[in-house]
Amino acid sequence: MTATLLVPLQSPTDIPALELKGIRKVFGDCVANDAVTLKVKAGTIHAVVGENGAGKSTAMKIAYGMLQPDAGEILVHGELRRFRNSADAIRAGIGMVHQHFLLAGPHSGLDNILLGVEPARWGIIHRAAARNRLHELCTQYCLEADLDTPVAQLSVGAQQKLEILKLLYRDAVILILDEPTAVLTPQQTNAFFDNLRRLRSEGKTVILITHKLREVMAVSDEVTVLRCGTTVGTMRTAEATPQLLADKMVGRTVKLTVACRNAEARAEVALELHGVSLENAGRQRLANVHLTVRAGEIVGIAGVEGNGQSELLQAIIHPAEKSCRSNGTVKILGRDVTNWRANAIRSLGVAVVPEDRHAEGLLLERPLWENFLLGRQREAKFRSGPFLSRKQIRSQTASALQAFDVRPREPGNAVRNLSGGNQQKLIVAREFGGNPKLLIVAQPTRGVDVGAIEFIHQQIIDARDRGTGVLLISSELDEIQALSDRTLVMYRGSIAAEFRRGEATEAELGFKMGGS
Repeated sequence: MTATLLVPLQSPTDIPALELKGIRKVFGDCVANDAVTLKVKAGTIHAVVGENGAGKSTAMKIAYGMLQPDAGEILVHGELRRFRNSADAIRAGIGMVHQHFLLAGPHSGLDNILLGVEPARWGIIHRAAARNRLHELCTQYCLEADLDTPVAQLSVGAQQKLEILKLLYRDAVILILDEPTAVLTPQQTNAFFDNLRRLRSEGKTVILITHKLREVMAVSDEVTVLRCGTTVGTMRTAEATPQLLADKMVGRTVKLTVACRNAEARAEVALELHGVSLENAGRQRLANVHLTVRAGEIVGIAGVEGNGQSELLQAIIHPAEKSCRSNGTVKILGRDVTNWRANAIRSLGVAVVPEDRHAEGLLLERPLWENFLLGRQREAKFRSGPFLSRKQIRSQTASALQAFDVRPREPGNAVRNLSGGNQQKLIVAREFGGNPKLLIVAQPTRGVDVGAIEFIHQQIIDARDRGTGVLLISSELDEIQALSDRTLVMYRGSIAAEFRRGEATEAELGFKMGGS
């Protein structure tokens, strides 16, 4: 296709709610932002898109006062502002919800919202007054937030509502949302979009940082593209297409869908679950689950969050965990591993991309090369005789960073310094690199840009075609439908339905996910 140029939108008489002019930010040798320019009209939903490492989150953290620019200007409603910290930005009416929520799990939603802005007199926090105001906000914006339950016990969708309430309670008129749907199911995403439209109708300005082009098209008024730390341009969403935006983000023509033919039938069984049940904290989490994954096929698990997908992973990867009561049998590559530890299971040739990369997949403060080695330290390619070889480890890491396009590519860089999408690509590089016989992949493209999604999907297909059995768990129905040879729907801890490729529409899957 012939891509039209992205053109500026503002007329000289418009006063943007937020404007960034020539923002530059450098971290060591890495130029995160270079002359970034952004104009966001008041009372609109403005999407900011770009590849992982394009500088989106860095620019927004500068707008929110979390980072200080090395050069450039910030204007709020036409007034030049200099933010020393986030408190200055909050006083200017700017709020931000981060990709990984900043909530204290043991404490209630009310206490999390009040943290730092407690309405106190004589040292007494007046929770009743705060609760009344929050109920008014909930009614006004139809947020239906749970203020009394400990946050750790709430779904991610409920936690996200608390984060948005936190901004509204602080009188934010410009809301910056970083990958807000990365942890939401399609149903939760639709409800979330309704909330965004309601915020817009009340005069709020919303800046949406996202990789999901379908969501950009569905909810935004305008969209700005960043690439390699620089603004490519801005356009009205109505004049854009997903293909045009994807090509501008990556700088080349991108395949938005990867062709995936039907798998060849194979006799070897990579994974078997027979009558697996699991009880935790007095509740039945899995109920008599039977499933089989054969070598050379992709079996997808679809379901609304909280219907047993996480517990299914636990039953397979950590079957000997004693904090849960479990029944049934787990077999991997013909071996009964029901009472095995995770490291012994992985030694059979099992690779795992976990659903929570921070909690289960990475050591954030450690360098890339150490994280790339995790779980693979016994492989000969990383050793010199009986000892680990740092030279070999760093060499193998550097090759993987290049092959999987992880940026920046310095093996000694701390993982915390990578964007969420690049952290995910590091995990994929590590887990796919050992040519596993069974690949368990949970939320493989969560928070990953469109170019990397294309790459990761192709890696999953290539692994299957080499004979690897793949269990894919994803909240993205289009991902499940595109990749899975068979799709199993989970509902309340059980397998509620099974479909072969092409047998069910997204709507039909949605009905089964809802228990219909």
